[in-house]
Amino acid sequence: MTTTDNTGPELADAPVATRFPAGFLWGAATASYQIEGAVREDGRTPSIWDTFSHTPGKVVNGDTGDVAVDHYHRWRDDVRLMADLGLTAYRFSVAWPRVQPTGRGPAVQRGLDFYRGLVDELLAHGIKPVVTLYHWDLPQELESAGGWPERDTAHRFAEYAGLVGEALGDRVESWVTLNEPWCSAFLGYGSGVHAPGRTDPAAALRAAHHLNLGHGLASSVLRGVLPARANIGISLNPSVVRALTDAPADLDARRRIDALANRVFTGPLLKGAYPRDLITDTAAVTDWSFVRDGDTAAIHQPLDFIGLNYYTPAVVSAARPDQDGPRLDGHGASEHTPWPGADGVAFHRASGELTAMDWPVDPTGLTDLLLDHTAQAPGVPLYVTENGAAYEDVVDAEGRVHDPDRIAYLHGHLAAVHEAIEQGADVRGYFLWSLLDNFEWAYGYGKRFGAVYVDYETQERIPKSSAAWYSRVARAGGLPAES
Repeated sequence: MTTTDNTGPELADAPVATRFPAGFLWGAATASYQIEGAVREDGRTPSIWDTFSHTPGKVVNGDTGDVAVDHYHRWRDDVRLMADLGLTAYRFSVAWPRVQPTGRGPAVQRGLDFYRGLVDELLAHGIKPVVTLYHWDLPQELESAGGWPERDTAHRFAEYAGLVGEALGDRVESWVTLNEPWCSAFLGYGSGVHAPGRTDPAAALRAAHHLNLGHGLASSVLRGVLPARANIGISLNPSVVRALTDAPADLDARRRIDALANRVFTGPLLKGAYPRDLITDTAAVTDWSFVRDGDTAAIHQPLDFIGLNYYTPAVVSAARPDQDGPRLDGHGASEHTPWPGADGVAFHRASGELTAMDWPVDPTGLTDLLLDHTAQAPGVPLYVTENGAAYEDVVDAEGRVHDPDRIAYLHGHLAAVHEAIEQGADVRGYFLWSLLDNFEWAYGYGKRFGAVYVDYETQERIPKSSAAWYSRVARAGGLPAES
């Protein structure tokens, strides 16, 4: 592990200008399939992402997570790296097929032992573990039985949640049931750009409901096995949807996408019901008969917190007759839409500088997102559970990685979080995406989001300038006057 001093000119000493509340968590986040590797070790069986990444044409360059960044073998060094950076929290996901290989039956203790050791190491370094139970790696056997469009998968998820809760509940306080269920449902079963790669709009809507139901059932199980001090929440990736103009047709386009991106989850989660306009908009796709009596009550469980993931806003309008070209929604190229029932909506690129993902940089969207959810769920604490950017990072002749664009991105978005706090949002922490460069889903290893550079040939870790900057912010509890 390299710990090269990457402070660089961007980190000239400056007083802290913007302080965050005492106890604010300064964290980083990762996902199991993106970093662990060791996909055939200690009883782990294939997930849908193993299958998808090994299918020709699905991932750039044919990349897979077979090795990833070898965190399964290097976790102690990675935890020491977190401690060196002064992180106070780490959000990681448990690989379902490592713990319960078929998605049914008893847990594999070797798989649980990996996470027990990781949690113990984090606690020994004063880092709070935040466990995400599902970050997209569904056991392939469950997908072969129908996957998330099938109701049984929600029940299997609740059983799995109980196994992990019983194993780690004595040492982990904070639990995230699902990460970005929108991606699981609509990219996995609608546009097909994520695993399992299916392109059925009705299946995407069924999957969204069963993910919601899985959250509710898992929350109930966790309440039964965890100590009373435990906190249970969910990490959503809501779209900050903006209409291109104030024309009624564009405002209606915004309403449609808000229903499909946001209210399909917040409706049952926060209000115990699906929005009527969502059901009307998608009536030609499905009759929603998969929602059974009692389902929305089961989903509408108490939330101890809500995690929000934010990268860039969405700009929409009604489709114009002369418009043609790719769908600029930032969710990958596909002939199939992830927006069932919204064929008449066009997406536009927001203004702002672009990251390596071609995502516009707009920190104001994060402030808007936090204030919106403060209004929707008053009294429920919020966490930014993902925020970050990919850039074209390179190692210079001195073995350093300077990434001033990422520093500017983080500074702007942390300032946006602080602005939301000043306006009354109860934001308790921020988790940088991501700790390490890693397997970026369908983009393979071509997009680097990490604060720590990883040489994928040697697995050497090199903290970037942004890691040193973020370390300084975390230790000071606030932002310098300038990035």
